[in-house]
Amino acid sequence: MASQQHVLTASETDRRHGWLLVAALLLTGLSMRTAVTSVGAVLDDLQAGLHMSSGVSGVVTTLPVICFALIGAATPRLAHRYGGHLLLVVSLVAMTAGLLARAAVGSIWAFVLLSVLALSGGAIANVLMPTLVKRHFPDRIGRMTAVYTTALAVGTTAAAGLTVPFGSIGNGWRTGLGSWALFSAVAVLPWLPTLRHDRPEPGAVRGLSANALLRSPTAWALTGFFAFQSFQAYIAFGWFAKFMHAHGVTSGTAGAMVAVLSALTIPVSMVVPSMAASRHRALLIGLTACYLIAYVGLALAPVGGAWVWMVLVGIGSGQFPLALTMIGLRSRTSDTTAALSAFVQSIGYVVAGTGPLLFGVLNGLTHAWALPLALLFIALALAFGTGWRAAVPRFVDDELAASQA
Repeated sequence: MASQQHVLTASETDRRHGWLLVAALLLTGLSMRTAVTSVGAVLDDLQAGLHMSSGVSGVVTTLPVICFALIGAATPRLAHRYGGHLLLVVSLVAMTAGLLARAAVGSIWAFVLLSVLALSGGAIANVLMPTLVKRHFPDRIGRMTAVYTTALAVGTTAAAGLTVPFGSIGNGWRTGLGSWALFSAVAVLPWLPTLRHDRPEPGAVRGLSANALLRSPTAWALTGFFAFQSFQAYIAFGWFAKFMHAHGVTSGTAGAMVAVLSALTIPVSMVVPSMAASRHRALLIGLTACYLIAYVGLALAPVGGAWVWMVLVGIGSGQFPLALTMIGLRSRTSDTTAALSAFVQSIGYVVAGTGPLLFGVLNGLTHAWALPLALLFIALALAFGTGWRAAVPRFVDDELAASQA
């Protein structure tokens, strides 16, 4: 009876405060990448202000991938023990504290440690957002995924473009970096009413481990899809400006091209998750075609059609919200969604983080762009193959049950 009462109360809460939950998704999405892209915008000033070597700069720029993988992997167990809503609230508070504190320190290693705190909110939200969408909006997974992925794209772009202007009205890079704490602090507020009902779901699978998911073909397909689409995105944001500059495009114009690519993720994130699940394979074909045309263009006419290629890559990046949407659609309970989300993203971000490194190594070894571009074609083929498999309407829960039968 107690469990039934809990379900009824939680359901009533969702109906009465649906607008508050949507606001919570929106504000959290806005905050999820500000700790990452704000640093890149002021990296030169940060290096000068904290006397940061190039090696330490590499640590700082790689830190998000490490945090997303390691902290993300621990998130399901923490959520099961303390509750998903409470964990998210605590992580957003930690993010706020980290954003403020790292903007005030004078030691580079203190900055690195506090950056881990600042990144923890995004790392935990990466895993929990598909879970909370599944829990509160089981019949509107696509639409609600669109809400937070669109906000994520807006926040990512805004932090990259506005950190320097924010800093100009205060204490330079310190004000620019610290200003984003306001957004994560506000994101805490709409989650607070959910804490009173923050208990595990009746009948949910308890403590689903990564070892269990190793037996699920769908979990592996989703992991491959997420990994290789992110692999391409990391290369695009990290290398395409330099690629264009190497082909004679001015640095300012090359940067503007990548900014357009980034901005396009906003409307794409609004549309892709809202598409019917029955059309996911057709959508995957379309997004893959955009990438393919762009990569062929970069290989054959990098300057002549440069703006077109950047637009097509921006559209192709819709594979990211598509992968996140599939996580919620391939699990029956929010507890399974949490485990699946952690499994997919922890492995996925590690693989994705190698993309810019391999791209740079191949360019350095060959002093040319043919092999680095070939890497993009390979990653695209792997993303398409795994995404095609992940689009099959199957549940991870059923695969695990069948493997134990």
